[in-house]
Parts: sequence; C-alpha cells; structure tokens
Amino acid sequence: MRQPIYIFSDGKLERKQNTISFLSKENKRKYVPVETISDLYVFGEMDLNKRILEFLTQNEILIHFFNHYGYYIGSFYPREHYNSGYLILKQAEHYLDKEKRMILAKAFVRGAYENMKKVLSYYERRGGELEDTIESIDRIASSIDEQGSTEELMAIEGNIREIYYGAFEEILKSDEFSFDRRTKRPPQNRLNALISFGNSLMYVLALSEIYRTHLDPRIGFLHATNFRRFTLNLDVSEIFKPVFVDRLIFSLINKRQIQAKHFSKEIEGVFLNKAGQKIFVEEWENRLRQTVKHSRLKRKVSNRTLVRLELYKIEKHLLGEQTYEPYIARW
Repeated sequence: MRQPIYIFSDGKLERKQNTISFLSKENKRKYVPVETISDLYVFGEMDLNKRILEFLTQNEILIHFFNHYGYYIGSFYPREHYNSGYLILKQAEHYLDKEKRMILAKAFVRGAYENMKKVLSYYERRGGELEDTIESIDRIASSIDEQGSTEELMAIEGNIREIYYGAFEEILKSDEFSFDRRTKRPPQNRLNALISFGNSLMYVLALSEIYRTHLDPRIGFLHATNFRRFTLNLDVSEIFKPVFVDRLIFSLINKRQIQAKHFSKEIEGVFLNKAGQKIFVEEWENRLRQTVKHSRLKRKVSNRTLVRLELYKIEKHLLGEQTYEPYIARW
C-alpha cells in the first residue's frame, strides 16, 4: 500500500533508476521505492529537476510544498490520469446552475455543523460545560436551508465556527493554549498555529484524494471557483476538519505531546517549530490509519478512505445516481 513521505530536511530530490533518492545537505542519501509512495510532503528547502517531475508524473505522485513556518504554499499536481470529460461537464453544470450548486453547498455546511456538534457533544459527556455552545450553533444552523446564496451560507458557517472555536478553552483548560479568537495569516497564538497547520494537512489530504477520482479540484461548490486555486478540496475539508484536525489537536495538548516548547514566536506570528511539526504529522498519519465501521459498507475502513468515499458520493450525486449526504461521525 502506498504511503505519504514527509521530508523536513533541506536537500535534493532525484531519480535513481526506479527509485526516488533524497540527498541531504549533510550528503546522506536515502532511497525510497517509487511504488511505495503516494505523496511527498516537503517542509525543507528542496532542489529538483524536470527528470524527477516526469518520473513522479508517470507514477501519479503529488508533491505538496510547505514554507519555513509550515504554511502550505502549493502542490505539483501531475497530469490527471482519471479525469472524465463527462464528469467535469457535470461538475461545471452543477456549479453554473444556482439551484444545483446550493444543494451541494448546503450539504457541505450542514456536514461541517453536524461534525462540530459531534465534537462538542463528545466533550460535554466528559464534563465540559458546553450545553450553551451547542444550543447556540443549533440555533444558527436551523437557518441553513433558508439561505439563498453561497455567500450567505459561508457567513452562516463562519458564525457557527466562531462559536465553536470559542469552546476550545473549555475543552482544553490549558493556560499554555489560551484562545482569544481565530487568527490565520499569521496565527497569533499557539492554538491558532495548531489549527492552521492541521487545516493545511486536511486541505492537502482532500486534494490528494481528489486526484485519485474522476473529479476536478478546481470546481468547488461552497467555495467560489476562481483563477488561482483549488476549491473542491476546501469544500470537502469543511466536513472533516472537526473530527480529524480538531480532535487530534485536543488529544495532542491533553496528552502533553505538544507543549509550549514546540512553538516559535516570530515577528510574523506564532508557528509550530520543526519538532512540533514532526510530532503533529506522526500522530496525523496514525489517525488516518485508524479504522471505523462504515454504516453503508458494513465493514471497517480507514479514516483516509472515508475522504475518498466522500468524493465517490459526490460523483454519484453529479451523475444523478444518488443524492449527496455528508459524512457525519458516529461516536
């Protein structure tokens, strides 16, 4: 089974016969068989050439680049091997038809809300005083179906998430990880830094899984399609961020795997340092390998597979085979 490879060191990426070679600045070389790699996540400074990019394209391997602070900055997205012209036309049709687009956009917001509520309910059962927060997001979410535009839906989702984030201090009860408000570019405290880093990993995971379907990542439904970026992965990520990213953050902090020493304060803001990034990535991959019982398939699937299955549901919706219903965690 193919697995992602994370590279934190500076160095050079090369093709050596039928393997991928990484040569570090210290002249230490590591070889990885190409058939074992699904994606490359590059956090260090990396030299590469057209020969390695051609090799990665042949083997359907994506490269995701992050800057010094762990910010996602872009991907090498090889020529699509699975794209279907018919399905791309269906994606465009559902984007251009306001009614069809709103059906999907509302489903993404509803899925995000339901999973945020699942997280809050989980910690309320464990002693958190979260009843008022749950009632507040329920009240806002009750108007999702009444919204007439994606802009209004985005505002609803933003209001729900703001209240949801306000409950993080109650869940964590940690002086090291106080949380005044959500700040992104750049994050202004440790908890914001964790959320930004985790969300970046979620966006990239969704993008990688889209690559392995017939869908086009440039055509989203909740997030507007534009000239600059992928958007479908942002839509799908809204559903999974609460159950994948946020719960992982709570676990890392509560188990003291991530502490104040794992952050650096720069003029630009607060960021996870390399040691913190490595801890987060290791636990992220552990979580993605964990399995859950799938209600429809009647068998266990990995968390990573859940994202792929979500994309297949979107494909079926676009083809008119089955109305899309977002994934809602069952715990």
